[in-house]
Amino acid sequence: MPILSASLGITRYRVVNDITDALWREVPKRLQDNAFKDIDATTDERSFGWCNIDNMLDMDWADSPPEKGHFMCFSLRLDTRRIPPAVFKKHCLIALSQELAVAKSEGKAFISKDRRREIKDQVMLRLRARSLPVPAVFDAVWNTQTGRVLFCSTNSKAKALFEELFEATFELELEALTPFALGLDMLGEAAASRLENLEPTSFI
Repeated sequence: MPILSASLGITRYRVVNDITDALWREVPKRLQDNAFKDIDATTDERSFGWCNIDNMLDMDWADSPPEKGHFMCFSLRLDTRRIPPAVFKKHCLIALSQELAVAKSEGKAFISKDRRREIKDQVMLRLRARSLPVPAVFDAVWNTQTGRVLFCSTNSKAKALFEELFEATFELELEALTPFALGLDMLGEAAASRLENLEPTSFI
């Protein structure tokens, strides 16, 4: 989701580890090393990686650099091929019917379990080859002064993918700034027991 949208959901993170000056200088290269790889010409089910926040087709940051003032800005791109279950079931039935007709012509009365599985795999590959992957892009903004990261999604799967790729790319651990984490950040570790024992208040 673009960070400049009129409305959007944002997940806030802080980087747990210390960030060295050397790492800041390596950010552009690390993004390129973990950039998105296109799967339009393949049968792969999905692909994900970093891309330019200004252009999701730019995986080399040729249009613009990730540095924007004291922020590092980039996007997580995820392309997924989705084959509707009803379509898959239909083409499996067609393929199995054709296979059974061939088997009967050879004097066989059934199709083995292994052959059925093989046919289903072949059907899935054929359908993937005929379908285009659907792209999704999620912007990320990393404040180099505070170490805070804004990720433009609240979807649990998107967040998990972002956290995994961020940690693999930069070798840094992210912590989501939940209300509890924000409370600790503002009040200090001494307030942990008080925050843990808080109970919601009903105003009805």
